Amino acid sequence: MISTQTIIEGITEPVILNYFSYLNAGNFEAAADLFALNGVLLPPFESPLEGRDEIVDYLTLEAKGLELYPKQGTIELTEDGQTKIVVLGNVKTPLLGVNVSWNFILTPNSEIAFAEIRLLASLQELLHLKK
Repeated sequence: MISTQTIIEGITEPVILNYFSYLNAGNFEAAADLFALNGVLLPPFESPLEGRDEIVDYLTLEAKGLELYPKQGTIELTEDGQTKIVVLGNVKTPLLGVNVSWNFILTPNSEIAFAEIRLLASLQELLHLKK
């Protein structure tokens, strides 16, 4: 399924558009299925999660109620045939909103080999929002 709802300036890669659409729809299993069998998700403040089962378990526990707003991105082909994608945007929770960078590496088969989520806020900003 190619997403018609998620639009990210500079990104046309269906797996990335679907990743955001599935997460925003709460379809965590479909989002995890976009990863390669041994794909890795590196969320903020967590250890890396490897494999679809670990990823779906994490998303089911931690991603409920999140609203992802990817805005713009860049795509770069690496020398080893993988695709590197960086997406900038923000995430809103019931309590706060924060700017985020999503960093993806895709396999030559357009599966997510690696996804890292970076919060683009200082520790001071995060502590202030918690109060």
